[in-house]
Amino acid sequence: MALDLLVVLIYAAGMLVLGYYGMRKAKTHEDYLVAGRNLGPTLYMGTMAATVLGGASTVGTVRLGYVHGISGFWLCAALGFGIIALNLFLAKPLLKLKIFTVTQVLEKRYNPMARQASAVIMLAYALMIGVTSILAIGTVLQVLFNLPFWLSVLLGGGVVVVYSTIGGMWSLTLTDIVQFVIKTVGLMFILLPICLYRVGGWDELVSKLPASSFSFTTIGWDTIITYFLIYFFGILIGQDIWQRVFTAKDEKVAKYAGSVAGVYCIVYGLACALIGMAAHVLIPDLANVNNAFAAIVKQSLPDGIRGLVIAAALAAMMSTASAGLLAASTVLTEDLLPKLRGGKQSSLGINRLFTCLTGIVVLGIALVVSDVISALTLAYNLLVGGMLIPLIGAIFWKRATTSGAITSMALGFVTALVFMFKDGLDANTPIYYSLAIGLISFIVVSLLSPRPANVAIAI
Repeated sequence: MALDLLVVLIYAAGMLVLGYYGMRKAKTHEDYLVAGRNLGPTLYMGTMAATVLGGASTVGTVRLGYVHGISGFWLCAALGFGIIALNLFLAKPLLKLKIFTVTQVLEKRYNPMARQASAVIMLAYALMIGVTSILAIGTVLQVLFNLPFWLSVLLGGGVVVVYSTIGGMWSLTLTDIVQFVIKTVGLMFILLPICLYRVGGWDELVSKLPASSFSFTTIGWDTIITYFLIYFFGILIGQDIWQRVFTAKDEKVAKYAGSVAGVYCIVYGLACALIGMAAHVLIPDLANVNNAFAAIVKQSLPDGIRGLVIAAALAAMMSTASAGLLAASTVLTEDLLPKLRGGKQSSLGINRLFTCLTGIVVLGIALVVSDVISALTLAYNLLVGGMLIPLIGAIFWKRATTSGAITSMALGFVTALVFMFKDGLDANTPIYYSLAIGLISFIVVSLLSPRPANVAIAI
């Protein structure tokens, strides 16, 4: 394992060096938050794909493949289709707005109060996105190097906090493109072929698993629908993803490079599900299925190569962790902090300070949460349940009012929390009931409120 550890340490050092170069490029507030709105197709595609495919997508999809077979790919597929839809249909109007956060759209359509209310929900979502990937980093380091979990979280997460803090979006972009290459090579071109070889080839995989493992619906239609309700729509309104859209040089870059990133996410999901299926054959009695990814890496790969694949997994996790971290700090500095400072806008120094503080909070939460998919589900339930209806209403319904939007946000958010507590994080009821109550309250309160004077469609 010494050689593997050396490879991982070299990778971590490389991320810090790229963070330093990002710091040198981040000379203005706009550079720090959206990379100067100047990314070309290669950087944009890499950073978009790297942002979406993180800890839950990698570790979680391998786990789903282990349990459900090929149908475990639907989690990544929902994310991929969301990326395609966002870049094809929303990127063009979003780029024209020259904004930094999702919640600024709500302010343009409703009023500043709607922006503040939605910012609280977005902050909770972004924090949990960061926590999810930090958790995955900790899990992998713990299993593979036999480190205490708390130390794994602090070491792996600490690297993310440092490079995110010093260079902001430029550091994230530079690290993302390298992480994109590493995880593509490590997972698709090394781990997957070796796993299939260890099993004995495709024919052996087919013969050793039940036929249900090769059905795309084994995971259940209710789960597939829930994944689309949560992750597809979550991508369409998530601050971490919108912030990447804002980095595109123009609408053509977003449209074409973003669509390629979405297709990549779907293929990545298929690869991870197949890795999980191979793991089920090679390690049929795994005590904790959450460790399926780490276990198959530990058992199947030789020294050195194992380290490269670990680096690939960490690349996937760190890219999403840094995206959630910067998204949370951006919401704080752009939406919430100015309210406390009498409208005074944040500076580059303030941005760096709050990114660091947000990183410390994310590390703290990661030390007390355990399941990566549950953490991701919590984040998306809160986001979609609280914000999807008011945001769609802001765009398409001229009769929508601020009172209706804020009521919908509050009731949708609370409903999601109540049903997650009542039925569990893996239940479908939180998203169904939060959307239903959010929609009803939005329509009813809007119709009972005075017709808005400003009925301009936001985007």
